[in-house]
Amino acid sequence: MEKRRVAILGSTGSIGTQALDVIRQHRDLFEVELLTANNSSDLLIRQAIEFEANNVVICNEAKYQEVADALQPHFIKTFAGMKSVCDLVTSDRIDIVLTSMVGFSGLESTMAAINAGKAIALANKETLVAAGELVMKRAAETGSLILPVDSEHSAIFQCLRGALGNRLERIHLTASGGPFRTWSKEDIAKATKAEALKHPNWNMGHKITIDSATMMNKGLEVIEARWLFNTPADKINVVVHPESIVHSMVEYADGAVIAQLGHPDMREPIQFALAYPERLTLDNRKLNFAELAKLTFFDADKEKFPCLGHAYTALERGGNMACIMNAANEAAVAAFLKDRIRFYDIADIIGECMEKADFIQCPSLEDIYATNRSAYALAEGLIDKTRK
Repeated sequence: MEKRRVAILGSTGSIGTQALDVIRQHRDLFEVELLTANNSSDLLIRQAIEFEANNVVICNEAKYQEVADALQPHFIKTFAGMKSVCDLVTSDRIDIVLTSMVGFSGLESTMAAINAGKAIALANKETLVAAGELVMKRAAETGSLILPVDSEHSAIFQCLRGALGNRLERIHLTASGGPFRTWSKEDIAKATKAEALKHPNWNMGHKITIDSATMMNKGLEVIEARWLFNTPADKINVVVHPESIVHSMVEYADGAVIAQLGHPDMREPIQFALAYPERLTLDNRKLNFAELAKLTFFDADKEKFPCLGHAYTALERGGNMACIMNAANEAAVAAFLKDRIRFYDIADIIGECMEKADFIQCPSLEDIYATNRSAYALAEGLIDKTRK
């Protein structure tokens, strides 16, 4: 494998830091060309120095001077703002772009990299949720290879490599069930922020951890899978698998099911995307089947977790509905994390936004950006009325 020059958008987050751990284990195969962060200036500085990044971007322009002053002695070029990110990802010096910014904010920079024909290691699921049809169409036009980083979609991608041209019958997306899998609906209604942030298997940022607790994260993944694998919603099944060992499965016409297994460790799918199609060694915990004891599976409960139902509804409606849903979810989760609303208010606010927001059947990319702004504002208004 020839050395690859990597850009990591969102290098200080959970995915970004784990990606750098992968690169740390294979310094002979990867070179860090660009690192970006929103606010975490101290960590960004340390990362840039350790990996001798060529360029860094701090999106919060108020922190530019701090970062620039720290990196100037190391001859690392420093920039500020999202426009700088979008400009730099088009560089001929970049071979692959890991997009791990949180939320809708990742769309603009991902599209800039796609427009430049870059290989994309996609960890920002909201990009495909909000604008999946437009993103995949543009990637096909520019020849940009989209490699999924979500453990579930990486698993599906790996299972499909053995399909030899045969069409899949169904996708089975596995879900841990989050912290409230065994709780009653009445108890979930009283759940606190601290309880919602206690994910049983994965160590993730606050936004995605709350999404896992509501199962909106799995809904977002259903939408992402629809676009990544060109598969209709009625062929994407969600199954709860508390052990998080089977990361997802693909079923074929003869009933055969191929699954990808591994311990919960995001470095595996990150490395698979960065090194694709090669497999590299990784210092991680390997499966011991004798120690697994049992693997269990359950149907997803859309009554206890209505956010999952919202995602299927958004796919059925099409147009800009998934963008409306995603914007409302981002606003509602932010409000829940600030103790402004209760747990089930998240799903209620999303549902009301999906009913009230302006629907566009065939949105342009400009429509998607406008939808995100208006739906977020609509959700904020509903949050103000719903304050607990």
